[in-house]
Amino acid sequence: MAHLRIVLVEPRESGNVGAVARAAKNFGFDELWIVGEHPELLPVAGWWASGADDLLAHARFAATLGEAIADAHLTVATTSMRGRTSPVSFTPRTLAEKFASLADDQTLALVFGREDSGLTREELMLCQHTAAIPTNETFPTMNLAQSACVFCYDLSSIAPRALDRELPPAEVVERLHQRARELLLEVGFLHDNNPDRIYDDLRAMAGRADLDAREVTILLGIIRQIEWALSK
Repeated sequence: MAHLRIVLVEPRESGNVGAVARAAKNFGFDELWIVGEHPELLPVAGWWASGADDLLAHARFAATLGEAIADAHLTVATTSMRGRTSPVSFTPRTLAEKFASLADDQTLALVFGREDSGLTREELMLCQHTAAIPTNETFPTMNLAQSACVFCYDLSSIAPRALDRELPPAEVVERLHQRARELLLEVGFLHDNNPDRIYDDLRAMAGRADLDAREVTILLGIIRQIEWALSK
């Protein structure tokens, strides 16, 4: 089975961190990252972890989301369905099917936002895909630990059937986006005053394309060749 990395961005409540650790261990997952500012975890997180103290003890900390997901092969930002006008990439069940197709040495980074405000637009854009739990539209938001539990259950419930595809780490995909964005600005396709209005759509297109490592290398090569031609 591939690896699951649960990433919590600036969690507000230490009890929620402990409850997420417990949910992860319930379903056989053991990698927890915490990004940015967070409350003092102990002793409250330990109380809520209730036997998953080892996950808390081995939790890793990162200053930025980019650092936490840099070497992951599939990056998915969780989001609420409240107020969304664009569709999400996955539900927990369809994400489980994608997770089952990853190789044993590949990692899915599943990113959860702040309890009160979720993820910022910039943080969402760092991830290749989005995922949401279908909930009652009149009361759509769930507690952080409850959401993590639903995802962990589904991700653990489908037998692995890995495909023979080499996926690029997230940091390589982000390098492609940065180079492409700079090139499109240089040739005037993107406007200086608001380049992300169009480039966010291009990011979404690339995410749906599910590029493998060879395809990303080809695209980076195309960009290098165009940059060379423009510099002559």
